[in-house]
Amino acid sequence: MSRDLIFTVNPGATSTKCALFQITDSGVKPSQDLTIEHPDSELANFTGIPDQLEYRYQLVERFLSDGLLDDDRIVGCAGRGGMLTPVPSGAIKVNAELVEFSLMTPVYQHASNLGAPLAYKVGQQYGVDAYIVDPVCVDEFTAVARMSGSPDFNRFSFVHALNTRATARKLAQQQGRKFEDMSFVVAHLGGGFSISCIKQGRIVDNDNRMEGGAFTPERAGGVPPIPLIDACFSGEFSQQELKKKLYGEGGLYAYLGTRDLRDVEQMIETGDARAQLVYDALVYQILKSMAAMASVAHFDVDAFILTGGLAFSKRLTNDLTAALEKIGPVSLFPGSNENESLAETTVDVLQNRMQAMSWPVKAVDNGMEGW
Repeated sequence: MSRDLIFTVNPGATSTKCALFQITDSGVKPSQDLTIEHPDSELANFTGIPDQLEYRYQLVERFLSDGLLDDDRIVGCAGRGGMLTPVPSGAIKVNAELVEFSLMTPVYQHASNLGAPLAYKVGQQYGVDAYIVDPVCVDEFTAVARMSGSPDFNRFSFVHALNTRATARKLAQQQGRKFEDMSFVVAHLGGGFSISCIKQGRIVDNDNRMEGGAFTPERAGGVPPIPLIDACFSGEFSQQELKKKLYGEGGLYAYLGTRDLRDVEQMIETGDARAQLVYDALVYQILKSMAAMASVAHFDVDAFILTGGLAFSKRLTNDLTAALEKIGPVSLFPGSNENESLAETTVDVLQNRMQAMSWPVKAVDNGMEGW
């Protein structure tokens, strides 16, 4: 029997996650998935991320060759969206211009920029459209949220939008309610964090996954600005060295030499007082950020959601839940729902329940024009 399938691709720094989802009467169901690991020895052969495109595409082709049956039909493709200019949430149809922007002129260099080009190449191979969904550059801040205290440094959104919205949608479906009628505070807790407030279907505020909020396994979070400015002009560090201290070598790694929360928990079990203090600070800062996002909804929150890789930690989720449930109910969605969300949204577009945007996409009007 023939199957109609959606192909999804989620490129990360050291892996490419591929999946095939079968379209069913009730949505989609997983058919095949594979996480392709990219050893440092192979990635060292490439000067930059755009140079990895053909290398990763050949591995994707191998996945499709192994995973497709003779009567299968790919009817749509979707890729993780990269670091583009600000866009609203939703699906964006990939065209040649979006591919070029993702490869040549992204806001930041990151492996997620390969999502649109990979999906586009597969789509061309099978004669179907390709989309990106809820990229990290989703920016739906209100005008008041965008103000920072200085007109020279407006706040902006950089958020794990795909998993954040997917988990909130999933909870709304489980409760038989409309996603757009609910308010959530969602904490995506992975190597980086995104702690966000969702109101009326929009991520109206977040702590910016690169620069603010709690420290993470490898990011420093919201460090005090005056010492940071002094370090910038001290002559002791290069620009690249300081960026590494903030992104990649901050957080748990800076304090304890590991990016793995499981290692920290083992240290605590052996009586390591420093590990206990760092862990307590992690919980403390996550709770501060989540409470701040709850204030955006005037503390009228339908649910707090804990998701991402760290949500597998019972110690962490128990400690967070014990405090959060004094304000509202807490739901756990460990890991990532990103590939499934890519497939579900693509089906919504194909079946005319959602209209895809065309690139280039205009950002949400937040009333700040001309300020």
